[in-house]
Amino acid sequence: MGETTASASLKRTPLHGLHVALGGKIVPFAGYEMPVQFPAGILNEHLHTRRAAGLFDVSHMGQIRLTAKPGRNAAAALERLVPGDITGLKPGQMRYTQFTNAQGGILDDLMVTSTGDHLLLVVNAACKEADLAHIREHLSQDLEIEPMFARGLMALQGPAAADVLGQHAARVRGMAFMTGSFVMIDDAECYVTRSGYTGCDGYEISTPADACERIAKLLLADERVKPVGLGARDSLRLEAGLCLYGHDIDTTTTPVEAGLVWSIGKERRTKGGFPGDHIIIRQIADGPPRRRVGLRPEGRTIAREGTDIATPDGAVIGKVTSGGFGPSLNGPLAMGYVDRNHAATGTKLALMVRGKPVPAEVVPMPFVKHTYWRG
Repeated sequence: MGETTASASLKRTPLHGLHVALGGKIVPFAGYEMPVQFPAGILNEHLHTRRAAGLFDVSHMGQIRLTAKPGRNAAAALERLVPGDITGLKPGQMRYTQFTNAQGGILDDLMVTSTGDHLLLVVNAACKEADLAHIREHLSQDLEIEPMFARGLMALQGPAAADVLGQHAARVRGMAFMTGSFVMIDDAECYVTRSGYTGCDGYEISTPADACERIAKLLLADERVKPVGLGARDSLRLEAGLCLYGHDIDTTTTPVEAGLVWSIGKERRTKGGFPGDHIIIRQIADGPPRRRVGLRPEGRTIAREGTDIATPDGAVIGKVTSGGFGPSLNGPLAMGYVDRNHAATGTKLALMVRGKPVPAEVVPMPFVKHTYWRG
């Protein structure tokens, strides 16, 4: 699941030394040395996060701060590049959205939070340099653009997350899902959002680089918190039915095909004002040619990314984009794209695994119910 870049050219996050000390299995991923798992193993890390709390290093992601120049509006400027409702954000609110291209394809997906004074973006690790260049090319006249790629970023996820973090920063207990706030943790000013990519309740904690390891150790000192690597991060987000950039969404997929219309601002679904708006608006009105769907294979066979999706009589109608074992379900699951005539819940399909058809059915997503805390 990583890249094959020579280790000498790989970057390290502020938590690299801690990962090694904790026995993490280090692999190349998105240009970084990252832990794929710890000694407990992916299955245990996954299930522990669902029942207690897991701590993930996501410092490889790109953090960017946007501040309006005099007489300019940061939210209105950013809306020229994304279909989300950014001008509607109140201080402390956050949104999920995408950078789109002229064909309506997705250049990257990202989180945007308003602090009142500026916007904070979190973009994907493999895309962050391209995203930064994209923003600079189109918005430099309106915005001061500050990459904060050296900062730490941790995700504390699971039902115990609020109580664990709340012992060190009481304010976080009352935060609702998809909100953020500046918080002091162990004498370090952090920016905390109640968010994450596991389907669980939890937080993402942006820290100064020199405070990241001590805050991580502070959280791991609680017996309810265990370190979690990339392997369980992937299985958790798959169970939650969440897209992974470069797999389930990319420049060849539109937000409509991906089932992300909910993330497009209501007025923007008809008025546009972002790259590829004409294509996206047409797909909203007429339906996209294909759709992302959830799939449950029969038995125990796992259908990995790239597996052909076929009708029961063998006609190929799509491909799996993410597939694996769902520990919470104790069975295989997958998602992928099929033509819209075969996307309805309950449709019987076949997954062509090693040349043999495995019966599967289109099912609703998420596969595991989200447990976000909305107040």
